[in-house]
Amino acid sequence: SLPALAEHPKIAHDRIVDEHGMTLYFFDKDAAGKSMCAGGCATNWPPAMADSYDKASGDWTLIKRDDGGLQRAYKGRPLYRWHKDMKAGDTTGDKINNVWHVAKP
Repeated sequence: SLPALAEHPKIAHDRIVDEHGMTLYFFDKDAAGKSMCAGGCATNWPPAMADSYDKASGDWTLIKRDDGGLQRAYKGRPLYRWHKDMKAGDTTGDKINNVWHVAKP
């Protein structure tokens, strides 16, 4: 049987969250449609990954990472989690190094 479809991220409390309500972030150093966060960066900021069968839908888009994986994006901007956020609603990654920001629609 096919794995359960992971839901697209959604908007809650004026920010973008994953299917578990965890805050997602934008990285200012990303290029249009391309993630610039790999290696150690991606360890601290895990990309919001999609499965090969996931499809883009409206503002919810997908980008291909350098390793070939698909990452969820909003209007072409890749989305990430922050490894220190422990529960839904946490936003402890906001403004880190002035290049990470809570993803807002």
